[in-house]
Amino acid sequence: MDSTDLRAGVTISSTEELGQLLKQHRKSQQITQATLSGMANWGGRFIGDVENGKPTVRAQMLFDLIGWLGLEIVIRKKGPK
Repeated sequence: MDSTDLRAGVTISSTEELGQLLKQHRKSQQITQATLSGMANWGGRFIGDVENGKPTVRAQMLFDLIGWLGLEIVIRKKGPK
């Protein structure tokens, strides 16, 4: 999964894919997990859990993390396959 051009959109179908995408984007912005944790005032474990695809992370914190990375979630109806 390539996070270099996210303006075109990316289809995510698992927590593992989401975690990988967020990790790639964070690294492309040269932000460490520690820096991001400090900015958001979280413990360091949460970001690692998300990036490793843990399916039971808190939804609001996940939305906050996505926002801290300068990203947004867009929901749309699936197209035909």
